[in-house]
Amino acid sequence: MAETFDYVIVGAGSAGCILANRLTADGKNTVCLLEAGPPDWNPYIHIPAGFIKTLTNPNVNWLYESEPSHWTGGRNIAVPRGKTLGGSSSINGHIYNRGQRMDFNSWAQRGNQGWGYADVLPYFRRCETRIGGEDTFRGRDGNMTVTDLNYSHPLCETFMDGAAELGIPRNPDYNGERQEGISYVQRTANKGRRMSTARAFLKPAKSRANLTLRTRAHATCLLLESKKAVGVAYAKGGRGGRTVEVRASREVILSGGAINSPQLLQMSGIGPGELLRSLGIGLVHDLPGVGENLRDHYAPRFSGKIKNSKTINELSSGFNLVGEAAKYFVGGKSILSLSPSMVYGFWHTDPGSKSNDLQFIFTPASYNVYVHGMLNDYPGFTVATWQHRPESKGYVRAKTADPFDKPTIQPNYLTHETDQQVTIKAMKLSRALGETEAMKPFFDGWEYPDADLRSDDELLDAARHVGNTTFHVMGTCRMGPESDTTAVVDDQLRVRGMENLRVIDASIMPAMVSANLNAATMMIGEKGADLVMGKPALEPIIVPDL
Repeated sequence: MAETFDYVIVGAGSAGCILANRLTADGKNTVCLLEAGPPDWNPYIHIPAGFIKTLTNPNVNWLYESEPSHWTGGRNIAVPRGKTLGGSSSINGHIYNRGQRMDFNSWAQRGNQGWGYADVLPYFRRCETRIGGEDTFRGRDGNMTVTDLNYSHPLCETFMDGAAELGIPRNPDYNGERQEGISYVQRTANKGRRMSTARAFLKPAKSRANLTLRTRAHATCLLLESKKAVGVAYAKGGRGGRTVEVRASREVILSGGAINSPQLLQMSGIGPGELLRSLGIGLVHDLPGVGENLRDHYAPRFSGKIKNSKTINELSSGFNLVGEAAKYFVGGKSILSLSPSMVYGFWHTDPGSKSNDLQFIFTPASYNVYVHGMLNDYPGFTVATWQHRPESKGYVRAKTADPFDKPTIQPNYLTHETDQQVTIKAMKLSRALGETEAMKPFFDGWEYPDADLRSDDELLDAARHVGNTTFHVMGTCRMGPESDTTAVVDDQLRVRGMENLRVIDASIMPAMVSANLNAATMMIGEKGADLVMGKPALEPIIVPDL
């Protein structure tokens, strides 16, 4: 007979690990947490610079790819998603970036009560222990430790001096009062190790008798009685494994992320009726928005050469790498403790705008354009910019009725004209940031895109061929009011038209945030836990507008 728990959570990722911790904290609820991947034992997960190894590792990464399109030059774009405890928080670039207050105010303005900035700020604070920062905005005793970069490189200071020439000021805390400006990155890393949600939230909860954790448990479908979720079926060990059922007496919660949550709903007969019928999947509930509204940040990266200074490229091979490894393992400052980006900036395409619509990064390292994840063998640097709130939207759709087959993923990058125009301006900013007076003693020319590509048409064409994902997929189980026919969940994160079923992960975001997504997804996990347990919302924190 199937085991029965109060709650069954599908996905031990950025939100799922938080839910498992919060729902079991008082000892009253029994929870079964299902994760398709293995435990987070892989050492590359825990060494910050090891992220580059996880991006192509099928043991910890779903290794999804988008469909080719005109605006990607016919290329498939990698869509890495974590497949291990901690989910994508175990393979991402460690960046902690919440977004602007207007992002969340726009969620509330769309009819999602309780999701304005004043409402979500207390949950951001509850989640984190921030080293530094201002108390109004930052948490001091949460599970997730957030630190500043502890490694300095002279080119970072030079780059920020150059940004000042363009009017971009230094900002000591882009997760504080205002986002706009430039600074070193804030990270979910501490003492040389990654802080995933598995480490920060799940590890303290593992010993609780009321939490049951199942790894290598690939959810294949929801168990439904009419339109009521009563459990989950999963394959033990993945494809070909024995089918096991677990029952939920209260709720089933999907926390598989923007790709897996909509796919599981579709596999279970919940989604666009025409799609499901075409695949031979029995239709339980026609919900057109499941899998739609996919958005992602698309970033053209600029690679340049450096003179008169060493870069991380040279430190990453041979005896130099041996020395860096030795420093890392004795607790010293080392490139192995680095995130993929070292400097973050936020700026605007319209000089009169009060809201920045661009994000950019800098790192004193550069990657081979043609070999994924390989650093160049000469001194180099990278500047990348992307649009905060893309208008282009795509979809995630099951290809077959087999839950082990990868779905069709089509972000439709750059299909909206606004995105094209903002991307052109963003690329011009990348050029300008590399060519400032401050950078002149070190700048040795552009490697890619070619320095001669300057016109709008040339830059846009280059974006087609060098643009890439920033790994920020969201929106495929969109939150919205009853009047929104594309909404999948309401503002309590309950799946519309179903009973005892919620989605709590990045897929519920109704609009893109001006940030990397991990911080906001953790906030969703924190707030979602209170919604599930019927707790009163945390007291809003009213912060005067700037």
